[in-house]
Amino acid sequence: MHDPELHIVTGAYGFSGKYIASRLLQQGCRVATLTNSLDRENSFGGKIEAHPFHFDDPEALAESLKGCRVLYNTYWVRFNHKDFKHSVAVSNTLKLFSAAQKAGVERIVHISITNPSADSALEYFRGKAQLEQVLIHSGVSYTILRPAVLFGEEDILINNIAWMLRHLPLFGIFGDGQYRLQPIYVDDLAQLAVEQGRSNINNTIDAIGPETFTYLELVQTIGKVIGKKRPILSVAPAIGYWAGWLLGKLVKDIIITREEIEGLMRNLLYTPAAPAGKTRFTDWAQDHADALGQHYAGELARRRDRTAAYKKIMRGKTSERGR
Repeated sequence: MHDPELHIVTGAYGFSGKYIASRLLQQGCRVATLTNSLDRENSFGGKIEAHPFHFDDPEALAESLKGCRVLYNTYWVRFNHKDFKHSVAVSNTLKLFSAAQKAGVERIVHISITNPSADSALEYFRGKAQLEQVLIHSGVSYTILRPAVLFGEEDILINNIAWMLRHLPLFGIFGDGQYRLQPIYVDDLAQLAVEQGRSNINNTIDAIGPETFTYLELVQTIGKVIGKKRPILSVAPAIGYWAGWLLGKLVKDIIITREEIEGLMRNLLYTPAAPAGKTRFTDWAQDHADALGQHYAGELARRRDRTAAYKKIMRGKTSERGR
């Protein structure tokens, strides 16, 4: 028998990478991961080979990709911080693409973002656009997936909106809250990534879910589902940012950034494309209503602790819906 072909997922011990790796294992693939968290607790039971990123050693990085047919790249940082920056994430990803070319990787499935633009004033969207262009012109077969917002049991954004609704007497939204989002279930994204890994067609796909919400509607939906229909207050973006900054100090995290507020309000998490995922957020939230937002999910805590697994919310009554 032939050995199973090798697929490599960046960050398989994290959020989206874990779901991609799980689906690959289910299909009988040999799976490895590149990670900054070699010792992170995980559910794979030694079924995945783990290697460090070696961004400081291009030869070692290329060597770790030898024999790989498909590379699934989820590597990125959410915001600038003293310990990590968008510019470094761009530089490191360029090194990853270059190493993949050198190692003979046949195909790259790259996770980007909706509405990237090389001309964007927002570094997040500008950096994503730069990486897309380099990949497109690399000569390596590719698919670029552009999700807006992910939801799932290890999610931060949706969970923490629910957490604030559970713990605060009111909820503030930036401006009128009429800017839109299209959340996709993380396992739907993983299924799409694995399907695209089997393709040989260059492709760019807006990876959005089947429901579109205004931000106001999203907050109202979460509040209704968890039984915490709080008064919703419209605030100026600057006031909302400083309120988030203050709350972030209390929970020792960064809850929201100015760029994230601006991206939301510019409708950059919305696209008129057809849905690529099938799981409705409202159904998933109902299934997880008792657990959603019971505990705060900290972005910085995950980056500081490189050994603990990402915490999952407790499963709801019928949490297998949509899988």
